Amino acid sequence: MALYERSVRLLMRDMVAEIGLKKGQVFTREEVVNWFAQRYPRVKRGTVTAHLILLSTNAPSRVHHGAKADDDLFFQMDGGKFRLYDPSVDPAPIYPGTSILKTGPTPEGDEPEPLSEFAYESDLRDFLAKNLPLIEPGLRLYQEEGITGIEFPAGGRFIDILAIDSKNNFVVIELKVSKGYDRVVGQLLRYTAWIAENHADATQKVRGVIVAREISADLILACSRISDVELYEYQLSVKLGKVERKNREA
Repeated sequence: MALYERSVRLLMRDMVAEIGLKKGQVFTREEVVNWFAQRYPRVKRGTVTAHLILLSTNAPSRVHHGAKADDDLFFQMDGGKFRLYDPSVDPAPIYPGTSILKTGPTPEGDEPEPLSEFAYESDLRDFLAKNLPLIEPGLRLYQEEGITGIEFPAGGRFIDILAIDSKNNFVVIELKVSKGYDRVVGQLLRYTAWIAENHADATQKVRGVIVAREISADLILACSRISDVELYEYQLSVKLGKVERKNREA
């Protein structure tokens, strides 16, 4: 449901027209955030930054928000700078279903055991995003004006999963496909603080969840005095069923 008569998607185009952006002209994320703060204060900073990603043709995370041809408005130059999309010089836009090379941190430690962990954090993320009640009953993926909580932008970085619990509070979920070490705590706390300061309403609480194949002893110790962070380990299993086939006569 739109916060104003026009959706944020359309308000972004109003901004382009009002500012009079020209081809090749560079603008910053903060300029867009300030434009919305002055004219449409009910639109949260997180919603604005997420729409910048959605409307940037070269931003891989736009696929999680259902980007389509009508959303091809900007080109992201780096984390905080943008310009208008120019189809004559820019690469083809990224859409859901576009083949994107999977990249990311190499799992720490030894090589994974067969069938013991997801191959990529994106696989674990996509599975949990569709099965959040496995973590907690009533937990659901954050959604607003077409923006989802998968790879939700937070201060130039991306939250693996942003969810809402049964009490309408935010839950920031950080994933580690292999072993979870204590250094992930700082990353998670940064995300929860960003959501609390830039996206949550005054009445909404923000807490964190870390999911990994194995939670290290150091991580357990690091979280022992943090009441609003929970730790989970996942396990994989495979079940095979034999397929019967008819015998062919010679």
